[in-house]
Amino acid sequence: MSADATNPATPGPVAPAAPRRRTRPRLDLRRLGRAALLGPTARDRLPDAIGHVVEAHRAHFPDADLEPLRRAYVLAESSHRGQMRKSGEPYITHPLAVTLILAELGAETTTLTASLLHDTVEDTEVTLDQVGEQFGAEVRYLVDGVTKLEKVDYGAAAEPETFRKMLVATGNDVRVMSIKLADRLHNMRTLGVMRPEKQARIAKVTRDVLIPLAERLGVQALKTELEDLVFAVLHPEDYARTRELIAENAGRPDDPLAEVAEQVREVLREADIPAEVLVRPRHVVSVHRVARKRGRLRGCDFGRLLVLVNEDADCYGVLGELHTCMTPVVSEFKDFIAVPKFNLYQSLHTAVALPRGGTDSPGGTPTDVQVVEVLIRTHQMHKVAEAGVVALGNPYASPPEDQPGSDGERADPTRPGWLSRLLDWQREAPDPDTFWSTLREDLAQDREITVFRPDGGTLGLPEGASCVDAAYAQYGEDAHAAIGARVNGRLATLSTVLKDGDTVELLMGQDPASEPSRTWLDHARTPTARIAIQRWLATHPAAGDAPGGGSDTHTQAQDAAGYAPRVPAGTGVDAPDARHGQDGPGGPPARARERDGGGRRETPSAVIVDRPHATVRLAGCCTPVPPDRITAFTVRGGAVTVHRAECATVARMRGTGRTEVGVRWGDTAEFRVTLLAESFGRPRLLADLTEAIAREGVEIVSATVAPPAQQRVHHTYTLQLPDAARLPALMRAMRGVPGVYDVRRAQPQSPHAGT
Repeated sequence: MSADATNPATPGPVAPAAPRRRTRPRLDLRRLGRAALLGPTARDRLPDAIGHVVEAHRAHFPDADLEPLRRAYVLAESSHRGQMRKSGEPYITHPLAVTLILAELGAETTTLTASLLHDTVEDTEVTLDQVGEQFGAEVRYLVDGVTKLEKVDYGAAAEPETFRKMLVATGNDVRVMSIKLADRLHNMRTLGVMRPEKQARIAKVTRDVLIPLAERLGVQALKTELEDLVFAVLHPEDYARTRELIAENAGRPDDPLAEVAEQVREVLREADIPAEVLVRPRHVVSVHRVARKRGRLRGCDFGRLLVLVNEDADCYGVLGELHTCMTPVVSEFKDFIAVPKFNLYQSLHTAVALPRGGTDSPGGTPTDVQVVEVLIRTHQMHKVAEAGVVALGNPYASPPEDQPGSDGERADPTRPGWLSRLLDWQREAPDPDTFWSTLREDLAQDREITVFRPDGGTLGLPEGASCVDAAYAQYGEDAHAAIGARVNGRLATLSTVLKDGDTVELLMGQDPASEPSRTWLDHARTPTARIAIQRWLATHPAAGDAPGGGSDTHTQAQDAAGYAPRVPAGTGVDAPDARHGQDGPGGPPARARERDGGGRRETPSAVIVDRPHATVRLAGCCTPVPPDRITAFTVRGGAVTVHRAECATVARMRGTGRTEVGVRWGDTAEFRVTLLAESFGRPRLLADLTEAIAREGVEIVSATVAPPAQQRVHHTYTLQLPDAARLPALMRAMRGVPGVYDVRRAQPQSPHAGT
C-alpha cells in the first residue's frame, strides 16, 4: 500500500509469476497507467481505465449501478496523481488492479468502490470524513478498516496493531479482509522491485497470516496464487524445479487426465446427468506437495477432475455412477456437502483408479495403477469454493434463496465461528508481541473440529484441542473452576484430546476461588485458553503450580506449590498414612473389647464370634459392616478374622483348610468401614471431603491420599460410624463434594489379606 507510493525506482528482477487459471490475460499496467492519466471524463460516461473492472463486474451483476465506481475512480485518480509505484507505473494502477481482482471474484459494488479508494486516506490528503460524505458509511468503514496505522505513532508495533485493527473491523464486515487480501495479492505480483530482505519479510507475513486468513475465509482463488508467489520468493530453487516438471508434463503428447475426463463425460451422458467435466491443473505449491509425498510424479498427479452439476442431489448421482463404472479408492472419499468445512467449502472428494497399461511419461512406458482425484460440486458451490466470503456479497443484505446453508455461525459471513473466537482472545492479548505471535500460532492450526455440548449447542475448536480448550471456549475465565469432563458420557481428564463429533460435558467446581494449574498450558491449544491461564498465573506467581481443576501435581496432603488442605479440627485424620497395625492391606486395626457373658469378644461394630476369648479383627481387605453377610476364620495366634462372605480371600482360606468360625452381627450399631473415593484434583478438595464427613457425625480413623495419576486422585478413608444406617447418607454426601465422581466400599485387594 503506502510503501509503493514513492518516486520511481529502478525495477529489480521480478519473481516468476505462478501459472494462473484466469481466462482474461494479464493487464498491461503501463498502458493502463496512461489511460488513467488522460484527465477528467464526462459525467455521463465511464473512464476507459475502469473498463476491465466494469466488464468483470457486469458478468456477476448485470444490473449494477456503476455511478459509485465512476465517482470513486475520479476521486482516486485525482488524489493519487503524481504518485508512482516502485515498478514505474502510476500509483492509480494499484487500486485499479486490486479492484479488478475483486470484480473477477464477484464482489458487489460497495466493495469495489471501497477498493478503488482503499489507499486514498493512507497516501493522499483525502480524509475518512470526506469518503463518508461522498460514498456513505459502509464505504467509509471498509476504507478505514484497511488503512494502516502510522509507524510514527506505533513504532515497531504498527504492523501487528494494524492487523489487530483490521481483524476487529473484519469481525463486523468480512469485506475488509477481502480488500486486504486482494491488495496483498497485487503487491506480491509486483514484489520483485523490492530489496531481497524486504521481499522475504513481506512473503513471510503473507505466508503466516494472509494465506491462512484467505483459507479460513474460503477465498481459494487468492490463496493458491499467494502460495505460489510466496513459494517463489522463499524457495526459488524448489519453485523453479517444480515449474520445470509442470512444463515437461504440459509438453507430453497425451494427457491421461483428458482421457479420463472424456470417460467420465460418457458415463454421465449415459446416466442422463447434466454435468460439466473439467481438467483442473494443480498450482505450483500443490504439485510440489504431491512430489514430496509420492516421489516420482505421474501424469495424473498434475491435476484433478472437476465435475460441476446443477443440483445437490446430482452430486451424489455423479458419485454413484463413478463408483459403479470405475474402481473407487474408498479411502479418498470425503463428503464436504453433508458436513461443510469451517470456511463454507462444500464438495464431494473421491478418487478412481485407472487400469494398468496407462503411461506416466512422454515415452509411453506402461506403469502401475494411477489414481485420479475427482471433485464434485454444484456451480454455486464452485463459486463459493473459489471466492469464499467474497461470493456472499453484502453481509447486511438479505441472503439469496440459493445461498448454501450450514449450521448456525458457520454459515454467517459476517461472523464465522473461528473469527468470533479470534476476536474474543485478541482483546485479552496484553501486548502487540503476544498478539502477533499468538495470531500466527492460531492461524497455523488450519483444521477445525466441532464438539457438542449436552444442551445441543456446539463448540468449534482447532484439531488437537483438549477439554481445557473446551472449558475456556464455553465458560471464559470461569473455566478456572473446571475439575474434569465427561466425553461421550465417560469420565475424562481435562487433558483429554477431543475428536470431531465428541459430546463434551464440563464438570465445574463451586468454589469461586478456584485456580487454574500451570500444567493446563501443556494441554491448551487455543489462544483463548492459553491467554486466560497465562494472565491468571502472571497475577498469582506464587500459586502457579496449584492443582486447580484437574492438575497432575496433587500429593497426599500438599502439592508442589506448598498448598496444604484445611482439615477440620477433631476429625482424627492420620496424615499422610496410617498403615501401622493394619490387619491386611488398607485396613485399620479393629479394637476388640470384652463383653459380659460367654467369654465372647466383639469389635466396635458389634461382631459376635463363637470362639471364647478370641481376639476378633475385621478384615481390611473387605471391611465388612452391617448388614453384610459375613464369615470368620481362625488365623495365626488364635485370632479370628471376619470377612464379607463374597470376599475373594474366603475361597482361598477355605481351600487351605482354615477353620471357619460362626459369626454374626451383635446388637451394637457402631461400626467401622473403609471407603474409597476418586476425584479430580483441585485446591481444598481434602478439606471439603473431611468437612462433609464430619457433618454426617462420622469419625475419621485414618485417611490416605495417593499421588495423582492422569489428573485423578484416589482417597482411602477408614471411618467410625455410630450407626450402620448412616452409611448410604454418608456416601451421598461425599459424592456431592465438587470434584468427587465415585465413592465405594473397599473391595478385596489381595488373596493374602487377612492372614
